[in-house]
Amino acid sequence: MADLPQSKIEISFRQPQTGARVVWVTISNESMLNALNSSLIDQFAGVLREAALDEQLRAVVIAGAGDKAFSGGADFRELARLNPVSARDFITRLHRACQAVRDLPVPVIARIQGYALGAGLELAAACDLRIAADTAIFGMPEVKLGIPSVIEAALLPPLVGWGRAREILYLGENFSAADALAWGLVERVVPKASLDQEVDRCIESLLRTGPRAIRLQKKLIRSWEDLPLRAAIDAGIDSLSAAYEGDEPRQAMQNFLSTRRKAAT
Repeated sequence: MADLPQSKIEISFRQPQTGARVVWVTISNESMLNALNSSLIDQFAGVLREAALDEQLRAVVIAGAGDKAFSGGADFRELARLNPVSARDFITRLHRACQAVRDLPVPVIARIQGYALGAGLELAAACDLRIAADTAIFGMPEVKLGIPSVIEAALLPPLVGWGRAREILYLGENFSAADALAWGLVERVVPKASLDQEVDRCIESLLRTGPRAIRLQKKLIRSWEDLPLRAAIDAGIDSLSAAYEGDEPRQAMQNFLSTRRKAAT
């Protein structure tokens, strides 16, 4: 099936300060609530893999075009045409796109407005931070379409707990931004008109961190997901040691002490 003309991935680069780049990646398929078809999925994964190579990259924002949806999920027109072989191919592609988000070496922020359903919610769960408008609507409706929620739906239990994850996945019902915040699925909820301002505030905070330190922190957090406690602690020791291979700790601590001395005088 040919993609609609407006179905594309849009990229914008923002450099709030010299040597610091923030990339906004926008899913643009407004007429279908930014649904993800195979072409968009491949474009999206390719853009993120290229962005991961940028040493000046400090943060990535994932957004949906317009104000109706972050992403309404996988394109049901394509889902309806799948067979066991093509279904495996499609869902593997989608997983690779979510994995590309998780593999980015810098924090990734999901800017969520409107609907975040199915694959759209899985994509948001793959991000490091989720900031939602108070009008956002979430859900995993796959069971109502005759299929299970899979791949990055596995990220939901650590975020919301096993009981809540079962409720979301078994019932397939939509829920509000307020519920998402109370359950731990999103980190911040703000009025719709303030969504971009809140994303910018989060980015400003990230840009005040050490560039190497934040990359080490993300790498460490990712490793914690798969390690037992003792190994996770050992990985942290290795990470702190690695931080001192560069000059960033010394400079940051000198700046901190200098600020403290000035404030005391």
